[in-house]
Amino acid sequence: MKNEKLFNLEGKVAIVTGGYGVLGGKMAEHLATEGVNVAILGRSSQQLEEKVSALQAKGAEAIGLQASVLDEAQLQEARQTVLDKWGKLDILLNAAGGNLPGATIGPDQTLFDLSFTDFRKVSELNLDGTVLPSIIFGKAMADQKSGVIVNISSMAAMRAITRVVGYSASKAAIDNFTRWMALEMASKFGEGIRVNAIAPGFFIGNQNRRLLTNEDGSLTQRGQQIIDHTPMGRFGEAEELNGTLQWLVSDASKFVTGTVIPVDGGFSIYSGV
Repeated sequence: MKNEKLFNLEGKVAIVTGGYGVLGGKMAEHLATEGVNVAILGRSSQQLEEKVSALQAKGAEAIGLQASVLDEAQLQEARQTVLDKWGKLDILLNAAGGNLPGATIGPDQTLFDLSFTDFRKVSELNLDGTVLPSIIFGKAMADQKSGVIVNISSMAAMRAITRVVGYSASKAAIDNFTRWMALEMASKFGEGIRVNAIAPGFFIGNQNRRLLTNEDGSLTQRGQQIIDHTPMGRFGEAEELNGTLQWLVSDASKFVTGTVIPVDGGFSIYSGV
Protein backbone atom coordinates (compact mmCIF):
# COMPACT_ATOMS: atom_id res chain seq x y z
CA MET A 1 0.00 0.00 0.00
CA LYS A 2 1.35 3.45 -0.94
CA ASN A 3 2.54 5.57 1.97
CA GLU A 4 0.58 8.73 1.13
CA LYS A 5 1.74 10.50 4.30
CA LEU A 6 5.17 10.97 2.73
CA PHE A 7 3.73 13.33 0.11
CA ASN A 8 0.89 14.82 2.14
CA LEU A 9 0.76 18.65 2.11
CA GLU A 10 -2.68 19.14 3.66
CA GLY A 11 -2.83 22.22 5.90
CA LYS A 12 0.60 23.55 5.05
CA VAL A 13 1.12 27.26 4.30
CA ALA A 14 2.99 28.51 1.23
CA ILE A 15 4.08 31.83 -0.23
CA VAL A 16 4.63 31.78 -3.99
CA THR A 17 6.44 34.76 -5.50
CA GLY A 18 5.66 35.22 -9.18
CA GLY A 19 2.60 33.09 -8.52
CA TYR A 20 0.57 34.47 -11.43
CA GLY A 21 3.23 33.69 -14.03
CA VAL A 22 3.07 30.69 -16.37
CA LEU A 23 5.26 28.33 -14.33
CA GLY A 24 4.75 29.88 -10.90
CA GLY A 25 1.01 29.97 -11.51
CA LYS A 26 0.78 26.28 -12.32
CA MET A 27 2.85 25.36 -9.28
CA ALA A 28 0.68 27.57 -7.07
CA GLU A 29 -2.42 25.86 -8.44
CA HIS A 30 -0.91 22.46 -7.72
CA LEU A 31 -0.12 23.35 -4.12
CA ALA A 32 -3.66 24.64 -3.66
CA THR A 33 -5.18 21.41 -5.00
CA GLU A 34 -3.04 19.48 -2.49
CA GLY A 35 -4.65 21.32 0.41
CA VAL A 36 -1.99 23.97 0.91
CA ASN A 37 -3.03 27.45 2.04
CA VAL A 38 -1.45 29.59 -0.68
CA ALA A 39 -0.41 33.25 -0.61
CA ILE A 40 0.40 34.63 -4.07
CA LEU A 41 2.92 37.48 -3.99
CA GLY A 42 3.38 39.96 -6.83
CA ARG A 43 3.28 43.63 -7.81
CA SER A 44 0.16 43.68 -10.00
CA SER A 45 -3.06 44.04 -7.99
CA GLN A 46 -5.15 43.02 -11.01
CA GLN A 47 -3.19 39.85 -11.73
CA LEU A 48 -3.17 38.98 -8.05
CA GLU A 49 -6.91 39.39 -7.82
CA GLU A 50 -7.50 37.27 -10.92
CA LYS A 51 -5.22 34.47 -9.72
CA VAL A 52 -6.55 34.40 -6.18
CA SER A 53 -10.16 34.45 -7.42
CA ALA A 54 -9.43 31.54 -9.76
CA LEU A 55 -7.95 29.51 -6.91
CA GLN A 56 -10.79 30.34 -4.55
CA ALA A 57 -13.33 29.37 -7.21
CA LYS A 58 -11.83 25.87 -7.07
CA GLY A 59 -12.26 25.74 -3.31
CA ALA A 60 -8.71 26.67 -2.40
CA GLU A 61 -7.69 28.76 0.59
CA ALA A 62 -5.74 31.59 -1.05
CA ILE A 63 -4.83 35.24 -0.54
CA GLY A 64 -2.93 37.86 -2.52
CA LEU A 65 0.09 39.77 -1.20
CA GLN A 66 0.83 42.91 -3.20
CA ALA A 67 4.57 43.39 -2.83
CA SER A 68 7.80 43.63 -4.77
CA VAL A 69 10.39 40.92 -4.20
CA LEU A 70 12.92 43.77 -4.05
CA ASP A 71 11.18 45.78 -1.31
CA GLU A 72 12.20 44.71 2.19
CA ALA A 73 9.43 46.60 4.00
CA GLN A 74 6.72 45.21 1.74
CA LEU A 75 8.05 41.67 2.20
CA GLN A 76 8.11 42.05 5.97
CA GLU A 77 4.50 43.24 5.88
CA ALA A 78 3.57 40.27 3.69
CA ARG A 79 5.25 37.89 6.14
CA GLN A 80 3.26 39.33 9.02
CA THR A 81 0.02 39.07 7.04
CA VAL A 82 0.61 35.36 6.46
CA LEU A 83 1.61 34.69 10.07
CA ASP A 84 -1.39 36.61 11.38
CA LYS A 85 -3.75 34.64 9.13
CA TRP A 86 -2.32 31.13 9.31
CA GLY A 87 0.18 31.21 12.18
CA LYS A 88 3.08 29.65 10.33
CA LEU A 89 4.97 29.45 7.02
CA ASP A 90 5.93 26.02 5.71
CA ILE A 91 6.87 26.64 2.07
CA LEU A 92 8.48 29.47 0.10
CA LEU A 93 8.51 29.04 -3.66
CA ASN A 94 10.70 31.71 -5.27
CA ALA A 95 9.19 31.72 -8.76
CA ALA A 96 9.55 35.44 -9.56
CA GLY A 97 12.07 36.25 -12.28
CA GLY A 98 12.51 37.31 -15.87
CA ASN A 99 14.69 38.80 -18.57
CA LEU A 100 15.11 42.02 -20.55
CA PRO A 101 16.04 42.54 -24.22
CA GLY A 102 19.06 44.68 -23.34
CA ALA A 103 20.55 41.84 -21.28
CA THR A 104 20.24 39.49 -24.26
CA ILE A 105 22.67 39.35 -27.18
CA GLY A 106 20.78 39.39 -30.48
CA PRO A 107 21.76 37.28 -33.52
CA ASP A 108 23.56 40.22 -35.10
CA GLN A 109 25.10 41.52 -31.86
CA THR A 110 28.11 40.75 -29.70
CA LEU A 111 28.81 41.02 -25.99
CA PHE A 112 29.91 44.60 -26.57
CA ASP A 113 26.33 45.57 -27.43
CA LEU A 114 25.13 44.52 -23.99
CA SER A 115 23.16 47.08 -21.98
CA PHE A 116 24.78 46.88 -18.58
CA THR A 117 21.83 48.74 -17.09
CA ASP A 118 19.52 45.92 -18.22
CA PHE A 119 22.08 43.33 -17.12
CA ARG A 120 21.93 44.77 -13.60
CA LYS A 121 18.12 44.87 -13.62
CA VAL A 122 17.91 41.21 -14.67
CA SER A 123 20.44 40.21 -12.04
CA GLU A 124 18.55 42.20 -9.43
CA LEU A 125 15.20 40.61 -10.30
CA ASN A 126 16.42 37.02 -10.51
CA LEU A 127 19.11 36.95 -7.81
CA ASP A 128 18.18 39.70 -5.36
CA GLY A 129 14.52 38.84 -5.92
CA THR A 130 15.26 35.35 -4.58
CA VAL A 131 17.76 36.25 -1.86
CA LEU A 132 15.67 38.96 -0.18
CA PRO A 133 12.44 36.90 0.08
CA SER A 134 14.51 33.96 1.32
CA ILE A 135 15.92 36.13 4.10
CA ILE A 136 12.60 37.77 5.07
CA PHE A 137 10.43 34.64 4.90
CA GLY A 138 13.24 32.33 5.95
CA LYS A 139 13.35 34.16 9.29
CA ALA A 140 9.85 32.82 10.06
CA MET A 141 11.11 29.32 9.27
CA ALA A 142 14.17 29.81 11.47
CA ASP A 143 11.93 30.92 14.35
CA GLN A 144 9.72 27.83 14.02
CA LYS A 145 12.65 25.49 13.21
CA SER A 146 10.95 24.13 10.10
CA GLY A 147 10.21 25.02 6.50
CA VAL A 148 11.17 24.40 2.89
CA ILE A 149 12.45 26.90 0.34
CA VAL A 150 12.37 26.03 -3.36
CA ASN A 151 14.18 28.29 -5.81
CA ILE A 152 13.88 28.30 -9.59
CA SER A 153 17.10 27.76 -11.50
CA SER A 154 17.46 27.23 -15.26
CA MET A 155 19.24 25.26 -17.94
CA ALA A 156 21.06 28.54 -18.56
CA ALA A 157 22.77 28.06 -15.20
CA MET A 158 24.05 24.57 -16.06
CA ARG A 159 25.08 25.01 -19.69
CA ALA A 160 26.51 27.89 -21.71
CA ILE A 161 23.45 28.94 -23.72
CA THR A 162 23.92 31.64 -26.31
CA ARG A 163 22.33 35.09 -26.12
CA VAL A 164 20.87 35.11 -22.58
CA VAL A 165 23.94 36.41 -20.76
CA GLY A 166 22.22 38.35 -17.97
CA TYR A 167 19.68 35.63 -17.26
CA SER A 168 22.40 32.94 -17.32
CA ALA A 169 24.65 34.75 -14.86
CA SER A 170 21.85 35.43 -12.39
CA LYS A 171 20.48 31.89 -12.53
CA ALA A 172 23.96 30.44 -12.02
CA ALA A 173 24.14 32.56 -8.89
CA ILE A 174 20.81 31.06 -7.78
CA ASP A 175 22.39 27.60 -7.84
CA ASN A 176 25.23 28.74 -5.61
CA PHE A 177 22.92 30.61 -3.24
CA THR A 178 20.67 27.55 -2.97
CA ARG A 179 23.59 25.42 -1.79
CA TRP A 180 24.89 28.16 0.50
CA MET A 181 21.56 28.82 2.21
CA ALA A 182 20.90 25.10 2.59
CA LEU A 183 24.14 24.80 4.54
CA GLU A 184 23.44 27.93 6.57
CA MET A 185 19.92 26.97 7.60
CA ALA A 186 20.57 23.32 8.42
CA SER A 187 23.78 23.95 10.35
CA LYS A 188 22.46 26.90 12.39
CA PHE A 189 18.71 26.30 12.67
CA GLY A 190 18.37 22.54 12.43
CA GLU A 191 17.49 19.78 10.02
CA GLY A 192 13.88 20.93 9.76
CA ILE A 193 14.75 23.66 7.25
CA ARG A 194 15.67 22.65 3.72
CA VAL A 195 16.59 24.68 0.62
CA ASN A 196 16.56 23.23 -2.89
CA ALA A 197 15.99 24.36 -6.46
CA ILE A 198 14.23 23.17 -9.59
CA ALA A 199 15.95 23.77 -12.93
CA PRO A 200 13.27 23.74 -15.65
CA GLY A 201 14.23 22.82 -19.16
CA PHE A 202 12.53 24.65 -21.99
CA PHE A 203 8.88 25.51 -21.41
CA ILE A 204 7.03 27.91 -23.69
CA GLY A 205 5.79 30.97 -21.82
CA ASN A 206 4.88 34.55 -22.59
CA GLN A 207 8.48 35.74 -22.49
CA ASN A 208 10.04 33.19 -24.84
CA ARG A 209 7.15 32.23 -27.14
CA ARG A 210 8.31 34.33 -30.09
CA LEU A 211 11.89 33.23 -29.52
CA LEU A 212 11.03 29.55 -29.86
CA THR A 213 8.00 29.46 -32.17
CA ASN A 214 6.78 31.36 -35.24
CA GLU A 215 3.33 32.90 -35.61
CA ASP A 216 2.09 29.73 -37.32
CA GLY A 217 3.29 27.55 -34.44
CA SER A 218 6.31 26.15 -36.27
CA LEU A 219 9.70 26.19 -34.57
CA THR A 220 12.18 29.00 -35.00
CA GLN A 221 15.79 28.08 -35.64
CA ARG A 222 16.52 28.44 -31.93
CA GLY A 223 13.47 26.38 -31.01
CA GLN A 224 14.60 23.61 -33.36
CA GLN A 225 18.11 23.65 -31.88
CA ILE A 226 16.65 23.15 -28.42
CA ILE A 227 14.43 20.27 -29.52
CA ASP A 228 17.41 18.68 -31.31
CA HIS A 229 19.32 18.75 -28.01
CA THR A 230 16.46 17.44 -25.88
CA PRO A 231 16.42 13.62 -25.90
CA MET A 232 12.66 13.55 -25.28
CA GLY A 233 12.20 15.68 -28.40
CA ARG A 234 9.72 18.26 -27.09
CA PHE A 235 9.24 21.28 -24.85
CA GLY A 236 8.03 20.75 -21.30
CA GLU A 237 4.51 21.31 -20.04
CA ALA A 238 4.17 23.55 -16.98
CA GLU A 239 2.34 20.81 -15.06
CA GLU A 240 5.40 18.59 -15.37
CA LEU A 241 7.18 20.60 -12.67
CA ASN A 242 4.56 19.69 -10.09
CA GLY A 243 5.78 16.22 -9.22
CA THR A 244 9.27 17.46 -8.41
CA LEU A 245 7.81 20.35 -6.42
CA GLN A 246 5.58 17.96 -4.45
CA TRP A 247 8.56 15.78 -3.61
CA LEU A 248 10.76 18.70 -2.55
CA VAL A 249 8.20 20.34 -0.23
CA SER A 250 6.95 17.11 1.34
CA ASP A 251 8.46 14.71 3.87
CA ALA A 252 9.34 12.41 0.97
CA SER A 253 12.53 14.47 0.58
CA LYS A 254 13.18 15.26 4.25
CA PHE A 255 16.91 14.32 3.93
CA VAL A 256 17.38 16.32 0.71
CA THR A 257 18.85 19.82 0.84
CA GLY A 258 21.18 21.92 -1.29
CA THR A 259 20.21 20.22 -4.55
CA VAL A 260 19.30 21.56 -7.99
CA ILE A 261 16.92 19.16 -9.75
CA PRO A 262 16.70 19.33 -13.58
CA VAL A 263 13.24 18.84 -15.09
CA ASP A 264 14.35 19.11 -18.68
CA GLY A 265 13.60 16.07 -20.82
CA GLY A 266 17.30 15.20 -20.75
CA PHE A 267 18.63 18.50 -22.14
CA SER A 268 21.27 18.88 -19.43
CA ILE A 269 22.81 15.45 -20.05
CA TYR A 270 22.95 15.52 -23.86
CA SER A 271 26.26 16.37 -25.52
CA GLY A 272 24.76 16.61 -29.01
CA VAL A 273 26.61 13.55 -30.33
